[in-house]
Amino acid sequence: MPTVHVAAGVLLDSQGKVLLAQRAAESHQGGLWEFPGGKLEAGEQVRQALSRELQEELGIQVRQYRPLIRVTHRYADRTVTLDTWLVTEWDNEPDGREGQPLAWVPRERLSDWPMPAADKPILQALNLPDSYLITPPACENLSLFLRQLHQALETGISMVQFRVFGLQNPQLEVLAGKARALCDEYGARMLLNGPLELARKIGAHGLHLDRRRLSVLNDRKEYEGLLLAASCHDAGELQQAQSAGVDFAVLSPVLPTQSHPDAEVLGWEGFGGLCHDISIPVYALGGMTPALLELSWLHGAQGIAGIRGLWPSI
Repeated sequence: MPTVHVAAGVLLDSQGKVLLAQRAAESHQGGLWEFPGGKLEAGEQVRQALSRELQEELGIQVRQYRPLIRVTHRYADRTVTLDTWLVTEWDNEPDGREGQPLAWVPRERLSDWPMPAADKPILQALNLPDSYLITPPACENLSLFLRQLHQALETGISMVQFRVFGLQNPQLEVLAGKARALCDEYGARMLLNGPLELARKIGAHGLHLDRRRLSVLNDRKEYEGLLLAASCHDAGELQQAQSAGVDFAVLSPVLPTQSHPDAEVLGWEGFGGLCHDISIPVYALGGMTPALLELSWLHGAQGIAGIRGLWPSI
């Protein structure tokens, strides 16, 4: 089965709209809408291919762009690998130089457009932020905890994993409910690291599975309507997460942490190697700070996840 390597650009404008192009009717996956791009030529690097293809197809010169997600998808007659880049600045107005129809689509409406199956994971990557805050596991002062969460949301955090141990009901339920309500005020999503029943009861936006719960996950039917994430530590767990339909994963530890200074770490090369053939968004966890965000993108991450690096101190 032949493998086709493609560089694709997700053009995102200042209004939050994304550019789609329609494939020619006679082509593979003809008539469907896709992110502009094309095949790599022999000996060509992905960055070179991206710039060349967008110049040839749209007449633009890319200025500001970064890796978004690498997707490998097997069709009946071929395997397609999409190296997808998020493009936020370019010169000239995009124009269908090859006669292809173009459409600027609000990011939240992209799923309404018929696309090749290989493009679907890209939509999930576009739907997720570049930072994933994890709350401290211990909470001795509920008011202080909520003030710190409020401060984090004020800085722009838009996705939170509520991960608090040691509290018993009804105290845990009360705190989780207040945290979810606070996230709602800021338009942020909260995933509960805890029982599914509690997630449903407090109206959490999603559920985060630990490695034990991931190991027995076969499909995600019981989690219908929830954003589903999982903690992973090796290639097998990442593959399990992808096969079971998890929306995104967190992979750790990438760097040494204060809580586990002697733990064996993946390092950036190890992280990138494990993510290379995984087609769901993966956050880097372990020793992360906002200063490492761009480095995480270069190694295949959706972004960074963290507790100390993202949780404010008051």
